[in-house]
Amino acid sequence: MEIEVLLGSLLDVKADAIVNPANSYGYMGGGVAGVIKRAGGEEIEREAIKKAPIPVGSAVITTAGRLPFKGVIHAPTMEEPAMETTEEKVRKAVRASLELADKLGFESIAMPGMGTGVGRLPKDIAARAMVEEIKAFKPVSLKKVILIDLDSQMVEEWRKNL
Repeated sequence: MEIEVLLGSLLDVKADAIVNPANSYGYMGGGVAGVIKRAGGEEIEREAIKKAPIPVGSAVITTAGRLPFKGVIHAPTMEEPAMETTEEKVRKAVRASLELADKLGFESIAMPGMGTGVGRLPKDIAARAMVEEIKAFKPVSLKKVILIDLDSQMVEEWRKNL
């Protein structure tokens, strides 16, 4: 499976689906979730809330609204909105995202730094955990994971871990 690292916006990437580092309630207020909701539309959040509670370690897919993706994968890195997260929760969220994307037959997904914004997990810890989980995953349909973030330090940490 190919891993590509890019500096840029998650919303501008070419992929079947994007990953939202969510909370278990499906609320999309701050961070990446807020950006996805503002660009894609309220229906993304409404659908995520309907599928809540989403336990950490699982993921759900919703419409991508106005965004050019087949869907948005919501993978909680925290139970409560704006809660501090842990390396283990980030690992579980990444694994759940990959499993769901693969099960749905997607060939490519894009994910930002998971748990590094509102979740306050140090970027080096998150990057290592994310890259290890992606490398350990054995896909059936998934061919490419794009790691993309507007934060150049996050991008640098991914590159170091690859």
